Amino acid sequence: MAAKTFKVVTLGCRTNQYESQGYVDQLKKLGYTEGEDADICVVNTCTVTESADSSSRHQIRDVLRNNPKAKVMVTGCYADGKPDEILAIDPRIEVVRNKQKESLLQIALPEVEEIPEFKIERFEAHTRAFLKVQDGCNSFCSYCIIPYVRGRSRSRTQKEILEEAKGLIHNGYKEIVITGINIGDYDGGGDDNLAGLVRALDELEGLERLRISSIDPDEVDDNLLDAVINGKKTSPSMHVVLQSGSNHVLKRMNRKYTRQMFLSTIDRLKGACPDFTFTTDIIVGFPGESERDFEESLEMMREVKFSKVHMFPYSERKRTKAALFHDKVPHAIIKERKAKMLQLAEEVAYELREAYVGRVMKVLIENGNQGHTDNFLPVILQGIEALPNDIVEVELYENTPKGLLGRCR
Repeated sequence: MAAKTFKVVTLGCRTNQYESQGYVDQLKKLGYTEGEDADICVVNTCTVTESADSSSRHQIRDVLRNNPKAKVMVTGCYADGKPDEILAIDPRIEVVRNKQKESLLQIALPEVEEIPEFKIERFEAHTRAFLKVQDGCNSFCSYCIIPYVRGRSRSRTQKEILEEAKGLIHNGYKEIVITGINIGDYDGGGDDNLAGLVRALDELEGLERLRISSIDPDEVDDNLLDAVINGKKTSPSMHVVLQSGSNHVLKRMNRKYTRQMFLSTIDRLKGACPDFTFTTDIIVGFPGESERDFEESLEMMREVKFSKVHMFPYSERKRTKAALFHDKVPHAIIKERKAKMLQLAEEVAYELREAYVGRVMKVLIENGNQGHTDNFLPVILQGIEALPNDIVEVELYENTPKGLLGRCR
């Protein structure tokens, strides 16, 4: 009898990617193989923007069309927020809400007596592994639907996280990225905090790089800064969320920091390590964003010199406070600002990389001839003989719009 097959489709954040890998590991332990015309399909959706909703619907229809015999399970934030829209596509779909996410296969396969534990042992098609430490969010920013669909913040225990990390390291992963919906809320289910978790992970034998994926600037306290700067394996890069460079807009967003606090966080990290680099998120066209507010975001980009900016046009989400704001920015202006910001993002990233030409740095080889330095600068390698997941010394000899060119030493 032919082996049963599965397909897992993932949209959205790194937390979703982590959870989808959990399904892949479980299904493979049950004897399923990944393939087309699958027996079971899982679509792990996103709802952070209207575009994410549209992409989720497209993927669901695509899965239904290409896997006519499959049991189709749809989960994730779009499934949690708008289950009726999913069932309108096809009432045979099984919608699994986020609170049941880790029990998805128990729901999908009730005839199976013992479903493998939901945990990650590998991260397929990746050379760095995402490690979920926390879920949910208590912040309720005025534009964000995530607290409503993911629920309140809750943390995994340090013991559970360390055991999973050890398994990933045993399976060959040299870099681990700490991820979650709002990892600044991490409390280990008790007295532990994010700084303590970073220190514990930093001590794991075999790990070579440890990275924090996304955090708000007000959550980088002295304790966390010390853990990152003085860690043996912690990378000198961090995704620090900006969203806007305007205090007026930040206040309307219900963010808990000011532009001055953001810059102070950047200065403290760069002061402790001059090579520290930053990526960020910025929303363009939030209701009430004036031309001056927008210029203040551009000023922040010039001052910080982010290595990468994830830019999102504002997308109205029902149930959020911002959806009730009446001073919407016209779409034509949002489009114009988006283009201007994207151009500047490329310019400042190029300028940042220019300072590294002539340096010798260690690069984690990823797919093909590409990789990243420990401070997350993109590198394209020439004449490479290394394999994916190798960390090699590279001479950075030229800067290009797509990244630094390097040759192995």
